[in-house]
Amino acid sequence: MTFWFLLLLGIATYLIVQRSVAQITRTPVWLLWLVLMTPALILNGWRLMYGTQQPPPPSLIIWPSIICVLLYWLLFQWGRRTPRDTQTQPQAIESQSVIHPTAELVPVRPIEPTEETQLRNCFPWSVYYIHNIEYRPQAVICRGQIRTTPTQAYQQIKANIEAQFGDRFLLIFQEGFNGKPFFVLVPNAQAAKNTSQPEKITRPGLASFLVLATLATTTLVGATLAGADPKQLASDPSVLLQGLPYALGLMTILGIHELGHYLTARYYKIRATLPYFVPLPFFLGTFGAFIQMRSPIPNRKALFDVSIAGPLAGFVVTLPILIWGLVNSELVPMTDQTGLLNPEALNPKSSILLALLSKLALGSELTSTSAINLHPIAIAGFLGLIVTALNLMPVGQLDGGHIVHAMFGQKTAIVIGQISRLLLLLLSLVQSGFLVWAIILLFIPLIDEPALNDVTELDNKRDILGLLAMALLIIIVLPLPQAIANLLQI
Repeated sequence: MTFWFLLLLGIATYLIVQRSVAQITRTPVWLLWLVLMTPALILNGWRLMYGTQQPPPPSLIIWPSIICVLLYWLLFQWGRRTPRDTQTQPQAIESQSVIHPTAELVPVRPIEPTEETQLRNCFPWSVYYIHNIEYRPQAVICRGQIRTTPTQAYQQIKANIEAQFGDRFLLIFQEGFNGKPFFVLVPNAQAAKNTSQPEKITRPGLASFLVLATLATTTLVGATLAGADPKQLASDPSVLLQGLPYALGLMTILGIHELGHYLTARYYKIRATLPYFVPLPFFLGTFGAFIQMRSPIPNRKALFDVSIAGPLAGFVVTLPILIWGLVNSELVPMTDQTGLLNPEALNPKSSILLALLSKLALGSELTSTSAINLHPIAIAGFLGLIVTALNLMPVGQLDGGHIVHAMFGQKTAIVIGQISRLLLLLLSLVQSGFLVWAIILLFIPLIDEPALNDVTELDNKRDILGLLAMALLIIIVLPLPQAIANLLQI
């Protein structure tokens, strides 16, 4: 690790801490920064003493990281501001998260003095005892004390708001940074539009065109990966057929991932677009696929189900594709060029899950001195693992960010997202292939859009499924420990 890399890591870490938690804890930013930088400083000291030829022991990476994360959490909680301290500051943060993406900025008649009585009457004292009402340009925030379960409170007050104001507002129920839930009324953009001709958001023609365009670009890239000479393509177009296995494998994984999101969104009656592929005539042949949701997510249960459906569906398809591809891949000697991002000499020990699947597919032929020259199908499957891991990162608006938001609430999800970004930066010290990935995550906002009922917690089954999804992320991104490698003889 060079001095400049350490300097870049230190600056990035400081900016993340200052931007994320400086307003909600009294603990000095420099102290939190120093705790988070300690593992990197320890690794840097090891390399200065022993050079790059002698790798640091796993305990020198694992234990300082665990201890520093726990110490960071304790220091953060020790200095956490009280509700009185955060009376003004959290409101600014909360107001960022209550503006839902489907609640567009549209003209709305403000609550008039005569209507405030109606609004207060929507909050029975036995359900939610209201303390005060705050007026914002595009929101009305109602704060008080909940006196029943979050589900009952939301359903009762939602029914009262609709009885008094019709579909004029969307009602959002959020947990504040002081631990007390509050209600927010925001303009209902859909109600402000002409409802006689609802907006058509499914565009099958565009979706079909993008599928064909992406099939063409991924086939072209796949033919190159299969060893076809680009100069032969003009004289012999049939060479392109060599790229179909890669193209179909990768598009199947991406398509099933997005279909998982789409079908689950439809189950919860959330308006969503069809999956759209993004063609790219170079690199991987595509920049992925996506859907857009055009209506609010009703609760954390729906947020969890929609978010986890994509990675799990994509992973289920990735496994057989990757195993088949590994069976048909070639073993090559491990050299200095062997690494995580070299498909012609992939080090299987770069990932715990990849190592296990490689051993399953290749058996005793895979040894400690072997790298893998991936078959095009195996490349598609390996990219499927990368896509799964990237989407499961518990940061902001990634699928993993939605999952931890649904499991723990937005307040805790912000802290988890920040720690995850920093841990990935630390991991990039060992796996340099993650550096670009870690830098990308730095630009993803930690605050996620709330569900309408963002207070009611998940059931135990979904909590367990969410923890298993995080465990899947860990075994994809972490390198294989040497002790397990010795047992597997790789």
